[in-house]
Amino acid sequence: MNFLRGVMGGQSAGAQPSGADTIQKLCDRVASSTLLDDRRDAVRALKSLSKKYRLEVGFQAMAHLINVLQTDRSDSEIIGYALDTLYNIVSNDLEEEEQEENSQKQVDDLGRQFTELFIKQQENVTLLLSFLEEFDFHVRWPGVKLLTSLLKQQGPQVQQIILVSPMGVSRLMDLLADSREVIRNDGVLLLQQLTKSNAAIQKIVAFENAFERLLDIVTDEGNSDGGIVVEDCLLLLQNLLKNNNSNQNFFKEGSYIQRMKPWFEVGDDNSGWSAQKVTNLHLMLQLVRVLVSPTNPLGATSSCQKTMFHCGLLQQLCTILMATGVPADILTETINTVSEVIRGCQINQDYFASVNAPSNPPRPAIVVLLMSMVNERQPFVLRCAVLYCFQCFLYKNQKGQGEIVSTLLPSTIDATGNSVSAGQLLCGGLFSTDSVSNWCAAVALAHALEDNAILKEQLLRVQLATSIGNPPVSLLQQCTNILSQGSKVQTRVGLLMLLCTWLSNCPIAVTHFLHNPANIPFLTGQIAENLGEEEQLVQGLCALLLGISIYYNDNSLENYRKEKLKQLIEKRIGKENFIEKLGFISKHELYSRAAQKPQPTFSSPDHMMFDHEFTKLVKELEGIITKAIYKSSEEDKQEEEVKKTLEQHDNIVTHYKKVIREQDQQLEELKQKVNTLKSQNEQLQTAVTQQVAQIQQHKDQYNLLKVQLGKDSQHHSSHSDVLQMNGIQLEEISKLRQEIEELKNRQEALQGQLREKDSVIENLKSLQSDTGTTEQSSQITASAGLELANELHRELDALRSQIQSQSADIAKLQAEKQELLQQMATGSVPGRGDSNAAKNSELEGRLLQEIKELKNEVKGLAEEKASLKQHLDSVNSTVAVLKEEKSKLQREVAESKKEQDDLLVLLADQDQKIFALKNKLKELGEPVEDEDDMDSGDQGDEDEEEEEDGEEEN
Repeated sequence: MNFLRGVMGGQSAGAQPSGADTIQKLCDRVASSTLLDDRRDAVRALKSLSKKYRLEVGFQAMAHLINVLQTDRSDSEIIGYALDTLYNIVSNDLEEEEQEENSQKQVDDLGRQFTELFIKQQENVTLLLSFLEEFDFHVRWPGVKLLTSLLKQQGPQVQQIILVSPMGVSRLMDLLADSREVIRNDGVLLLQQLTKSNAAIQKIVAFENAFERLLDIVTDEGNSDGGIVVEDCLLLLQNLLKNNNSNQNFFKEGSYIQRMKPWFEVGDDNSGWSAQKVTNLHLMLQLVRVLVSPTNPLGATSSCQKTMFHCGLLQQLCTILMATGVPADILTETINTVSEVIRGCQINQDYFASVNAPSNPPRPAIVVLLMSMVNERQPFVLRCAVLYCFQCFLYKNQKGQGEIVSTLLPSTIDATGNSVSAGQLLCGGLFSTDSVSNWCAAVALAHALEDNAILKEQLLRVQLATSIGNPPVSLLQQCTNILSQGSKVQTRVGLLMLLCTWLSNCPIAVTHFLHNPANIPFLTGQIAENLGEEEQLVQGLCALLLGISIYYNDNSLENYRKEKLKQLIEKRIGKENFIEKLGFISKHELYSRAAQKPQPTFSSPDHMMFDHEFTKLVKELEGIITKAIYKSSEEDKQEEEVKKTLEQHDNIVTHYKKVIREQDQQLEELKQKVNTLKSQNEQLQTAVTQQVAQIQQHKDQYNLLKVQLGKDSQHHSSHSDVLQMNGIQLEEISKLRQEIEELKNRQEALQGQLREKDSVIENLKSLQSDTGTTEQSSQITASAGLELANELHRELDALRSQIQSQSADIAKLQAEKQELLQQMATGSVPGRGDSNAAKNSELEGRLLQEIKELKNEVKGLAEEKASLKQHLDSVNSTVAVLKEEKSKLQREVAESKKEQDDLLVLLADQDQKIFALKNKLKELGEPVEDEDDMDSGDQGDEDEEEEEDGEEEN
């Protein structure tokens, strides 16, 4: 600081220089000094004054400091001082005493103003990015901090400048690979600010291998046991993945979900968790939820859910869920995470149903969680998390819904009382004195009935024992009894939501509800009264329940028919007043909050009023009930008639489609049988080809033997020897003649089999021609079968001509054999002496050897003949079966054709009736959906698909 003291010492001893004057002189030194050392000392002095005199240094020295960055790049020391000074000017991270002197708002405004001044020239940001490529620690680190501060102050503007800068984001990604942890860690903080609310930069950072580098850092730092660096990396990962479908898909396809599993490996000893570990694990759970959030596209969420199950991540989360000693906030977030991992995914829901708590005896995890939900001593957020988990388990899970309801039915309740079931816990919570338990149990039970009419009917069988000596009452009756007793608003809201869900789209449940004569008077009394603001919500729900009882009423009870209930509303309440009370629900503030997202999040138990799925039901029914109230009795009757007619029409069309599907299946079976025959014929053709080759081989051997015998007969000298040899040859030739006869018989048998196959194919061809008149798709299939049969017929003709040529060869061979025998009978020559004895002996040995080989070949041919005969026997049995099936199919096709004609006549009559009824509805001003066009469109699609299938077969 000698330079600074020199500047300060230039003043008179009596007058102390002001900070502004000193800063001005230092700025002049920076601007005018020709020596680098002088400029460096001046910049160093400005750095030391920049924290105390931030405003003065900022306004007077910023331009000079930027000029230093542009002109003195070769000196890393002065560049480092300049970057540090700019950071002190722009940053709002002041000391505590400075924060006490200046208000935070003024500090924020000052930093924002200096940032705007710096980024006014985009070249300044580009220049700063170039300094981040320097390896010198005193240049790179201040540059990282300065750019981070600029992003904090003016994020969107700086992001845009970096985005258009060549290789701007890539330069920043290199910070993660820096071996100096300080720069790497600050680089993570820089990328956090850079990726906030900018999808384009998020994608670039992700494709610059950010996921790989960040996960490596988390692993190197010890996963959840790591320090604040792990927290920073997790926050950056959340920035990259949240609401960014492209990055989420890239994260999944890069197999990075599998690398998240070690994060959740906790030991048996879970006591003494550090605050940093709790924070890290909390962020890790949130990162999992980002990937499976209900707000993501359904396909992406489902894919991530399945990946988490197959890699064992869900199993690891369930282990934490059932572990002991886990902090309450981690347990709550784990429950929420498991909820979204299993939501709407059948395989994950099935696994969660099989998880047991480590207790003695083991209990299902669902039961253990429900015990926490209905326990008023548990934290409120934990109870909400358990309710969310139960809702997600039942979401689009009819199997799980059935299992929950079955625990309430009389046939499945454990009579010994040794174990408590989910249904018993829900009933206990439904009728407890705690209003939160009432509400949670009612909503949970409503989710067990969601979109499941069968379970709604089964739940009517549930009977409850209220007190000793009194007969049991139904669950539906008990709910209405508690509702009429004037309990807390929260309890009544929960019970009304349960009843509305139960009765909607279930006429049988509506009938049971109306069978109690006290229910309708109670509802009308509640709606008609003028109560306070808190009771308006109950009035609206009562109006909704009464509207459901009207709309889904099947008029089976004479005293509570639709028309009588509407007359009751008009007399006691008034239609306008009823509709106004019904509108109280959707206008309520808590209704709007619940409709935003599936997870039940309430700031306090008093705000726990509406469920997300129930808001969907209200939105669906509000308009329908309003129309139903204003409809006249004649309109109701006409609507009922139209509904019945349309149902009959739908049943007829469904039956017709079923018949067509059956016929298509039969035609497909015929095609398969034709293909089977084709393959069998190909096998026969292959066998015949092999036989032809073997016969040709034997013919060649026979010709060779004939030539040898003709040559040797001229040199025979001994008549006795010739007679002996002729005797041997005659015996062998006799055997050969027998073998040739057998071959000829076998070929004749093959010819007969082929003629039978030809007749079978002709019959199939005629059958397909008959069935081809049923519909367009069968015509295409029959034509395909006809062409196939013609092709088989051509192959059989070729095979028949080949067999005829073989028969001619065999006849020619027999004639040559006869000539040879005659030659051998007349070819004896008187003896020529002992000189030819050795030659005759040698010739005899050769002939015996050749005859032996010929025997072996004939033996092999006989074995092949036996196997071919066995194969032909199996083909005969197959053909017999096919003939029987063909006759059966002919009868079925005739019956189907007759039935189709009857159905077509019936359909024509029904279409005329429906057209007349729809015209009546249109005259009455009712909207009518053109279902006939839709059905015809469906039929057209089916015909087009059948035509395409036929073309593929051709």
